[in-house]
Amino acid sequence: MSYDKVKQASQTIIGTKQAVKAMHAGQVTALFVANDADNWVTDPAILLAKEIGVPVYHVDSKKELGKACGIHVGAAVVAITAM
Repeated sequence: MSYDKVKQASQTIIGTKQAVKAMHAGQVTALFVANDADNWVTDPAILLAKEIGVPVYHVDSKKELGKACGIHVGAAVVAITAM
């Protein structure tokens, strides 16, 4: 799984807080987490995703994950809500 799936997604949610909120609402189909992000930032989203059965994909870079979302800053966590 690479950045391409994020680029192709019709709707993404960027950030841990927003991703967790969307997962609680049952809207998330996949979660992408940057390996170079701090664990204290990513762990809440990863733990919830595993608990509720949302697939978690790891990518190498926050910067590249942000770029795949079309933003000019890094993204530690990105949730996909629609393909």
